[in-house]
Amino acid sequence: MSGVVTRKVSADEADIRLDRWFKRHYPALGHGKLEKLLRTGQIRVDGGRAKAADRLQPEQQIRIPPLSEEETAAPKPPPRRVDPQAIRDLEKRILYKDDWVIALNKPAGLATQGGTGQAIHLDMMLDGLRYGGDRPRLVHRLDKDTSGVLLLARSASAAAKLAACFRDKTTRKLYWALTVGTPRPRQGKIDLPLAKVAVAGGERIMTEGEEGKPAVTLFHTIDHARDKLAWLGLMPLTGRTHQLRAHCLALGCPIVGDVKYGGEVARLDTEGVPNQLHLHARRIEMPHPNGGLLRVVAPPPKHIRDSLKVLGLVDDETADEFPG
Repeated sequence: MSGVVTRKVSADEADIRLDRWFKRHYPALGHGKLEKLLRTGQIRVDGGRAKAADRLQPEQQIRIPPLSEEETAAPKPPPRRVDPQAIRDLEKRILYKDDWVIALNKPAGLATQGGTGQAIHLDMMLDGLRYGGDRPRLVHRLDKDTSGVLLLARSASAAAKLAACFRDKTTRKLYWALTVGTPRPRQGKIDLPLAKVAVAGGERIMTEGEEGKPAVTLFHTIDHARDKLAWLGLMPLTGRTHQLRAHCLALGCPIVGDVKYGGEVARLDTEGVPNQLHLHARRIEMPHPNGGLLRVVAPPPKHIRDSLKVLGLVDDETADEFPG
């Protein structure tokens, strides 16, 4: 059993939540035990009681009560075996890099994090993008089959500031999607709550009323092919799981290749249009952690470029213009 310890919050931990600070420094301390120590006042910040969601500032003093050897032990991370060529391929996808942020153009088919059946994922490759500094941190996610802009923070303080931008809705994201059918009207707002629902073979995010969480997406039609297919610009104002896929389905226009939500309707029998998910995170704009504006644009992947060419749809920078 350890004794009472006082630790100082470092400069690169500014604005991090107290529970996440403990997860970083005492990963073996369970959440339930942490909440009990906070509730009973055994953990204190600058001498006062604290809550798990409190955000820390540099130089603050954290009192850590006696903990067991197991709770203070740092687990040894499993060895990460990543093909060096995979790291080199990832480096070619860097759209922007400075001392605070790395922006990648994530390829379709690469999972952001590990999960069932995910032997290869982006998170396991991040040690290869240190560039002499800390291991980059994921600050948001993209679905495995969605391509486009993905941001990494290069320090804890950058991660906290970027996360705050997502949380405070000071981030603007633009997605491109090819859909089956064209929306009526051609532009507007989808304001439909979303909830996770158990279905045969797993779970899906569905539009629900009282049980759902608020979800809002702006959309407009960039171009269309004989009213059978639409090239849409999508701007999510909330960040729910599978929001754009579920909202496009609710609009009556499932995304091409999205069999999970659109079923067989989402499969096209059109030569030159592959049945891959046609959803791309095109652009992100947000306050830069070090001041100013961070704006990153990602070119679409080959399968989307090929589909647009076959269908004769707009595929240049004019597609970035969003009404309003």
